[in-house]
Amino acid sequence: MTAETLPRKNVPSTTPAALGLGDRPAKAGPDDPAATHVRVKLDVEIRALLAHEPGTKSGVDPEDLHQMRVALRRMRSVLKLSGRLVGPDAEPVRAELGWLGQSLGDVRDYDVLIGHLREVVAEFEVRDQPAARRLVSKFVTERGVAKRRLTRAMTSPRYDSMLQGIGRLARQPAAEEPISETAAPTSADLVAGLAKPHRKLAKAVKALPSDPPDDDLHALRIYGKKLRYAAEMAKPAAKKKQSARIQRLIKATKDLQTVLGDHQDACVAVDRMRGVVASVDAEVAFVAGRIAEKELLRRTELRAVWRDVWAEVDAAALAVSPV
Repeated sequence: MTAETLPRKNVPSTTPAALGLGDRPAKAGPDDPAATHVRVKLDVEIRALLAHEPGTKSGVDPEDLHQMRVALRRMRSVLKLSGRLVGPDAEPVRAELGWLGQSLGDVRDYDVLIGHLREVVAEFEVRDQPAARRLVSKFVTERGVAKRRLTRAMTSPRYDSMLQGIGRLARQPAAEEPISETAAPTSADLVAGLAKPHRKLAKAVKALPSDPPDDDLHALRIYGKKLRYAAEMAKPAAKKKQSARIQRLIKATKDLQTVLGDHQDACVAVDRMRGVVASVDAEVAFVAGRIAEKELLRRTELRAVWRDVWAEVDAAALAVSPV
């Protein structure tokens, strides 16, 4: 069966060609202008978003939704850091990506919670399994509501307009035009630009008390993610030796995201368990309490290691561009 004969729900709502892009993603190297690297990154990520769109709509594999959200967040980060290089429409497009990101995030949060809860309660005694299933089912129902909101968003004219906007920003012009009277930014500027998100992350870490509030650690994760995405865009623009250093930074920021992300997931799970006890029977409330206890322990363990992970990020960033 060819793509043309597949049901509409099994194919993306549009194609890279329909957005004015080539058959394959464009490429950029160290000698190309910074604006070219920005457009190439948008080109790559819009293709990833479209590739995972059918699976996100069908809901068969939660990984499709996750990867679609990752592509969207990378584009938002690129436009936040360097959108001015591709024109004045960058900020409106970034805002529209944020609109879709909210709906994707709502469903993704339920996917993470439900998947984790199923793993946790699988270790509980047989007599607690019926109550555990009722607890998980409650969140599955709530996820269904969020998924319907997402489906409406992804089948709306606003969604199509958003895709067209990204396509316009990603298209490579015949020749780069200077954005001002000053010299146009070069690929080296993308590498040097890593200093800014690193400084923001370092400043946020320094401002934290010894036992930071949960929300502050969550905000720290967002700073780390911005540094990672900036490094991913800068890597193709770097010379060989510096590219290896940037790869070390990418790995370190991934590790920081994992630790702080797991911490946030534990905090969310505890809050969900606290919020659910008033609306469920005693057996389900008992199971929720056991889950909350486990998540609080996980939270404590992650708090004990995050600063060591941050130290590797800091060292890797300084190796790329001392500040």
